[in-house]
Amino acid sequence: MPGRVEHINPSEMTVNPAFTQVITVTGPVKTVYIGAQTSVDGNRNIVGKGDIGAQTEQICRNIDFCLEAAGARKEHLISWNIYVAEGQDMRPAFEAGMRWLDRSTPPPLNNVMYVSGFLPADFLISIEAIAVVPLD
Repeated sequence: MPGRVEHINPSEMTVNPAFTQVITVTGPVKTVYIGAQTSVDGNRNIVGKGDIGAQTEQICRNIDFCLEAAGARKEHLISWNIYVAEGQDMRPAFEAGMRWLDRSTPPPLNNVMYVSGFLPADFLISIEAIAVVPLD
């Protein structure tokens, strides 16, 4: 039996383009764990200082690099934890994330948590993720 990932939104619950309510995984799969990503580029520069939307765009690029290195794609994401510096407006980050996911990708489960801050303080957001790649 090939591996399978199913995104479920019970009819009794809210359907939101930003997240899925339940995801099941069955059969043979490869699980990919992506450590907390920040807005650092390949040259160790912090991208988007003071701009949570620009930082989120760089984080999504970093997640793409991690997924590709592991033989996965964004549609394989099943869960991500989003950490946001306290006091930040989430809207620009949400908009950047939704552009990256686009409507053709089923959204992962998500947890959004405000934290008191990051080290260094230039970071406004960090995202860790889990992906599941079905095996044939």
